Amino acid sequence: MSLVINHNMMAANASRNLSNSYGALATSTRRLSSGLRITTAADDAAGLAIRELMRSDISTLSQGVRNANDAISLIQTADGALGVIDEKLIRMKELAEQAATGTYTSDQRLIIDSEYQAMASEITRIASATDFNGIYLLNGNLSSATHDGSGLTPSGKLKVHFGTGNASSEDYYYLQIGCSTASAFGVGLGAANGAAGKSISTQDLAQKALDAITSAIVSKDKIRANLGALQNRLENTISNLQIQAENLQSAESQISDVDVATEMTQFVRNQILTQSAVAMLAQANSLPKMAMQLISG
Repeated sequence: MSLVINHNMMAANASRNLSNSYGALATSTRRLSSGLRITTAADDAAGLAIRELMRSDISTLSQGVRNANDAISLIQTADGALGVIDEKLIRMKELAEQAATGTYTSDQRLIIDSEYQAMASEITRIASATDFNGIYLLNGNLSSATHDGSGLTPSGKLKVHFGTGNASSEDYYYLQIGCSTASAFGVGLGAANGAAGKSISTQDLAQKALDAITSAIVSKDKIRANLGALQNRLENTISNLQIQAENLQSAESQISDVDVATEMTQFVRNQILTQSAVAMLAQANSLPKMAMQLISG
């Protein structure tokens, strides 16, 4: 190589190597300080796209777990209210049994019937007042077999959404709760005309009411059994969602997270190369002085 003063190719070469080593050192520093292998799209464009999709699914699944837990809380609220209604129906059957015997007078049966009607009114009050987050559960609003979520206020049965998409087979299912008012059960003055459980004011009506109340208890138990089965299903769904999110998190980590041991090895290598390039650049910058020695000599 000729000794020239217009161009210092050794310095240019050392500068290029320094730039490459320093850039690699900056990349290693960024990865080690963030804990991420992919910090920009330039690091791994395809890996970044896959990671972001995984992260969105992980976040969505976590919200789905919260949705399912909220649905369980809703079910427990409804089941608790139905437990109180159960007590009222049992008391009503006890009163019907009392009024069915012939040892009471008509006036006494009217007194018994007044408590019977009070229990029926309380059942209706509980069914009408039981709500979760403003959603009334037992008044029949959720008893429809259809669901319409197109409006600001959904109608019909309740949709519990927990998946990352919108497929009915894997992302959501419905919660349907039958109407639990006294009239729906066919007991009390609100029941349809001719209903056997409408009153126990006479011995004959009281005897007929026994069967009607039994039917009401069975209807209530069917609602509770359906709620219990759905709660178990939601609990299994939560377990599955948590496992799915955990596995996705593991996969996302394999793509996104930095291997600290490997990257630290690269960091030390790049650090040494950078320091070496700096030293050689300093030496290369001083080489043109040799030409000055020839000129001055």
